[in-house]
Amino acid sequence: MTTLVFGHKSPDTDSTGSPIIWAWYLTHVRGEKATPVLLGEPNTEAAFMLAHWNLDKPGIMADLAEGTPVVIVDTNNPAELPDNINKTDIRGIIDHHMLVGGLETKSPIEIRIEPLACTATLMYKMIGNDLAQAPRSIKGAMLTCILSDTLEFRSPTTTQEDKAIAHALADELGIDIPSYAAEMFAAKSDVSTFSDAELLRMDSKEYTIDGKEFRVSVLETTAPTVVLDRKESLMASMSDVAREDGADQVLLFVVDILREEATLLVPNDLVRTVAEKSFGVTVTGDTVVLPGVMSRKKQIMPFLKV
Repeated sequence: MTTLVFGHKSPDTDSTGSPIIWAWYLTHVRGEKATPVLLGEPNTEAAFMLAHWNLDKPGIMADLAEGTPVVIVDTNNPAELPDNINKTDIRGIIDHHMLVGGLETKSPIEIRIEPLACTATLMYKMIGNDLAQAPRSIKGAMLTCILSDTLEFRSPTTTQEDKAIAHALADELGIDIPSYAAEMFAAKSDVSTFSDAELLRMDSKEYTIDGKEFRVSVLETTAPTVVLDRKESLMASMSDVAREDGADQVLLFVVDILREEATLLVPNDLVRTVAEKSFGVTVTGDTVVLPGVMSRKKQIMPFLKV
């Protein structure tokens, strides 16, 4: 039976590339038939990666049959996975996020979680010398995932291992990291064709904070004004998105990759309270700038208060 490999909902570059990488490894190195799938449309940067490295876009999974063998990558949070995930046969988990709990397995499995910036970094270490067999496209996907999750090493989640592995891959592929990262971020910043609701869900995760359900959305861009020029309509759409998704509120952080800061949209008193309690700022308008804030995992989620 074919093993399905997938990451979280609202797939970003790492949750698009890492299933491709691991499915290649399972199939071509370990001799276990596997295929990558997605839990939604990939973002524009992930689409750029697929096109640049001539990778087939994984199919988007509609239904997950009970008992299907699966490997989960780039998350271990049941809220970011299909509703019936615990009715599948979970064979492995590869991740770089905090352990959430709630997943159930039918037998002992392979689990590897390390405090790295990117799942692809961890996969590079796990695959080891067998990576010599990998085509350029797989190595290119690895490099793209690492540069994306580290924001070209600007993110505070970046480790020396992430940097060293990215440079090793770039050297082997003949890639100039600054030039390639600029192309990636330009693709990530092109959000003109997306609706407000799509932008609010594009790179978002669900969290419960002090009894409140939040959809915490991050848009990383080198052109923040393109998003901020839409702030009125984005804020107007937040209530509908929150209601449809069973959340109390959407929090949207627009991360300026080059200036290394985030702007939080403040549509109401609840978000104003969250901003002031969480980040020690005084909010006087409908946005607030948070200097140095670039990582949801390290600089946003651990500090959120209601």
